[in-house]
Amino acid sequence: QVQLKETGGELVQPGGSLRLACEATGDISSIQNFGWYRQAPGKLREFVAWIAADGRENYASAVKGRFTMFADKSKGTSHLQMDNLKLDDTAVYYCNVGVIGKFYWGQGTQVTVSS
Repeated sequence: QVQLKETGGELVQPGGSLRLACEATGDISSIQNFGWYRQAPGKLREFVAWIAADGRENYASAVKGRFTMFADKSKGTSHLQMDNLKLDDTAVYYCNVGVIGKFYWGQGTQVTVSS
């Protein structure tokens, strides 16, 4: 079992930056990859970024070049550095980790981009 907790979401102006954090507890040695997803009001949850245990990275086209993800498997932590935030980035951001045969999710942290 793995438990996840996200922190760092808040209100920010367009063009601003935020750094989200995700802390995993429990059986962190079983984690294979880390990911971030988001869900805007009235929309489906969507992929944001992903890092595999071997370091391979993938970003959604909407955030590529603006968001950078970091992960430390040994500590069970991941971070999402978000720069040049746009109104459309407003969403609840969820941390996700994959273990063999299962995914775990955090409860989310609200990011609001507004002037």
